[in-house]
This record gives sequence, C-alpha cells and structure tokens, in this order.
Amino acid sequence: DQMALGVYEAIRRRGLRVADDISVVGFDDLPEVRWCSPPLTTVRQPLAEMGLLAARTVLRLAQGEKVESPRLELATELVVRDSAAAPRS
Repeated sequence: DQMALGVYEAIRRRGLRVADDISVVGFDDLPEVRWCSPPLTTVRQPLAEMGLLAARTVLRLAQGEKVESPRLELATELVVRDSAAAPRS
C-alpha cells in the first residue's frame, strides 16, 4: 500500500488520473488508504491469524515438536475501492 501511494504521486505528476487512466491496487490494507483520493483497492491479509499461527509454530518448535509443513497458505481478501477501473467488456 505504501508503494501504491507513491504510484499515486507518480501518476499525478504525469498529468494522469488514478482509475481513469491507470488502475492501482495495493497490498496490506493499511488504515490510511481508505482516506486517500481515490480510496485504494487493496488486498487484505489475515494479520491476526498469521500472528497466531506463527506463535503456535514457535511454541511447537520450542517444545521439540515437528512442524507439519514449513509453509501455510491463508486466504486473503480483495477490498475493492475506487482506484481500479471496472473491467472492460
């Protein structure tokens, strides 16, 4: 999301408009991106679940247990706001 906000500025400096000329999508869903203009479309990660699973993994490793898998995949959510144009048909 922070990089996407930098992209907003680069787009404006070139005389273009976010969503009208170029779609921008971020990643993280930082609180401030819903207040930028236009509000940023972004991907939200399940941060609380990620932290919980990381803590459980560390505790298991500290107790000498094996970890089922070195990789876990968690669902993300696309938060659609106004920075991405509608798909063209």
